[in-house]
Amino acid sequence: MNFSPIIQRRFYNFKKNRRGYISAIIFLTLFILSLFAELIANDKPLIVKYQGQYYFPITKDYYETKFGGDFPVYADYRDPLIKQNIEKDGFMLWPLVKFSYDTINFDLQTPTPAPPSKDNLLGTDDQGRDLLARLIYGFRLSVIFGLSLTFFSSLIGIIAGAIQGYFGGKVDILMQRFIEIWGGLPQLFILIIISSIIEPSFMSLLVILLMFSWTSLVGVVRAEFFKTRNMEYVKAARALGLSDFTIIYKHVLPNALTATFSYTPFILSGSIVALASLDFLGLGLSADYPSLGDIIRQGKDNLNAPWLGLSAFITLGSLLSMLVFMGEAIRDAFDPRKNYA
Repeated sequence: MNFSPIIQRRFYNFKKNRRGYISAIIFLTLFILSLFAELIANDKPLIVKYQGQYYFPITKDYYETKFGGDFPVYADYRDPLIKQNIEKDGFMLWPLVKFSYDTINFDLQTPTPAPPSKDNLLGTDDQGRDLLARLIYGFRLSVIFGLSLTFFSSLIGIIAGAIQGYFGGKVDILMQRFIEIWGGLPQLFILIIISSIIEPSFMSLLVILLMFSWTSLVGVVRAEFFKTRNMEYVKAARALGLSDFTIIYKHVLPNALTATFSYTPFILSGSIVALASLDFLGLGLSADYPSLGDIIRQGKDNLNAPWLGLSAFITLGSLLSMLVFMGEAIRDAFDPRKNYA
């Protein structure tokens, strides 16, 4: 596939920033792997062969009576009886981590939070749940939440900034005053009030944070539209009778997006920090969700278990560092002053 010289130059500049390029590769690899977290960390085997038949517990629940159990309940593959029956006449293929994010290890020899061991490589939290599994699922949750919030907030911010910058005048003044008032609202108090009314979930928390995060790109897009709306090619488009929507979408917006792309990784990192902060304060997702912020809170509450705080800090710190390095590389890629030299 042949790319235009501009795209080739941007990709070259992106690769030239080695720190950002390597961070992008590591981040994408970890994120893609986290999308298959159920195949990496699960309390159910990937494949079970019993009496000549194959079963796939990660896709379907089976009663323990299929494996020689006594009761018509879903099989617990860690149960000694079920495990013995299957291994006697078949085998089980387990994931790398034999726990899911909500699996409680009842075979611990020490009080929770338990230190790292052969079964729990990074230890457990204060409820006996495997820390490595919660980090894997928490990484995925944080990135998906951050990407969702970044996408929708950027979409609204670009639309608002485009309307302000293109039309200007009273439209710009009224919208700017509204954004100033809206940005001055006490966000934390509003979140506390809303959290006391409804139980926060992934979608409700996304909507709440979206209410305040969409203003991040308005100023950048507004400035770009102010700069380009009076250029010759825009005046020519107006003279040809093109509609305002067509001019905004086809002629002005592509130039404005060049600047906004450089801010996207930083907005993503801010979204992830916002979720972790709310979870740390107890205003975010419930304990049923695998949250990096919840692990940090547990580390604060259990200073005698340093593996909790250190694991969450290293995971969150590495994630945010990679996003910042990627943002710097993207900024270099879209910088018109950089060339092949």
